[in-house]
Amino acid sequence: MVKIGIMGTGYVGLVHGAVLAGNGFQVTCMDVDADKIKRLTDGITPLYEPGLDELLERGIREGTLSFTTSAKEVIQSSDVIFIAVGTPAKDDGSANLAYVHEVAQAIGKYANGYKVVVSKSTVPVGTNRTIARYLDGALKSRHAPFRLDVASNPEFLRQGKAVGDSRSPSRVVIGTESEQAKRMLQAVYETHIREDVPFLYTNLETAEMIKYASNSFLAVKISFVNELALLSEKVGADIGDIAAGMGLDERISPHFLQAGPGYGGSCFPKDTQALVDIGRRNGEELHIVRAAMTANEKQKSRMVAKIAEQLSFDGTLKGKTIAVWGLSFKPETDDIRDAPSYAVINGLLSRGAAVKAYCPQGMKQAQRQWTELNGLVTYCESEADCAQNADAIVLMTEWEQFREISWDILAKSMRGNAFFDLRNMFAEHPRVRRLFRYYPVGSSELAYTLEEAK
Repeated sequence: MVKIGIMGTGYVGLVHGAVLAGNGFQVTCMDVDADKIKRLTDGITPLYEPGLDELLERGIREGTLSFTTSAKEVIQSSDVIFIAVGTPAKDDGSANLAYVHEVAQAIGKYANGYKVVVSKSTVPVGTNRTIARYLDGALKSRHAPFRLDVASNPEFLRQGKAVGDSRSPSRVVIGTESEQAKRMLQAVYETHIREDVPFLYTNLETAEMIKYASNSFLAVKISFVNELALLSEKVGADIGDIAAGMGLDERISPHFLQAGPGYGGSCFPKDTQALVDIGRRNGEELHIVRAAMTANEKQKSRMVAKIAEQLSFDGTLKGKTIAVWGLSFKPETDDIRDAPSYAVINGLLSRGAAVKAYCPQGMKQAQRQWTELNGLVTYCESEADCAQNADAIVLMTEWEQFREISWDILAKSMRGNAFFDLRNMFAEHPRVRRLFRYYPVGSSELAYTLEEAK
């Protein structure tokens, strides 16, 4: 059976490696962070992803999944090497490929026979071609009697659903011009082939572009509906009904038409920036993608303005206490990278508000990564604790546990009764709409209190 190496134990590498180990492959995951590798070896997951803990425990117990800090060990013991390191955005929006280059250099140095080098990392168009040329040169300089093939195999995992997506993907894209590499990857994905998962075989550049195109299109769709939501509030329309009407057209579909405070996370912000940078470097201005990025920033600032307009006469929030529910960019993940909550919290603080926050999974990451907010934001033990004595609740992330709240008790514990539902989670919830001055996104319908509803 094919032996698999995973270079990088972040979100993509860890989920991919654990699922392949669950499919019976011998998988070794490598990372330069020795403390992280020790914790993984002990079965301690460094990130929150439903179902991942069980997969790791099973792989370790059955001996199909192991961890190491030795690049040499992984490279020399593997037939297929997946590059799954981060490609964060630089200040100019371009992708930082430093970690990818480090892995390529290690492979060129330690490879001891034919391997298929597969990029799972999201990289700019042309990167894998460059890696292939580099590896070819490295082997020639060593007078190595074998070759290495390079393939692009972008991931399409949704955070919070990554394990299920890896087990049952919507499609598998393989970019390579080597028949041997193609056969090796077909062996890796034999389970998906049996399950009739759609496979698309392309060249390296096309596979790279598919990932950027997919994420950027979804970002455009989100920004489009969010701009319509702002307009709907001014003209008396309802964005929920608009999205429902649009979604009935199968050419559009209802997916990613939910109005909110803007997109975030580890993929959409950096991938849209990177695609615009790729266009610029090739003399093609991507106006639509750039407009989506601009609209996304506007959406976050408009949410702050919306809150301030309803809570004060002059736009300031001095003396107001705001309870923020949800910090992660979406539910079922602890990922706070580029989360809209960060911009909204900063906007509230800049207007003089005191901010309390609660998130089922995101608070540890927030305290670790948003160090400039430590001491300015009070992190709470529960949503009820967060709302106590607050003038308003701002719901940023639609965690399911928020549906189980004792609304009457919570409303009585607050100083005010404004509820800014930036995910429209309770738009159809009569109890919430009676107890609070309720403000959804994308509707001009006036919020009303319990007395007004009687």
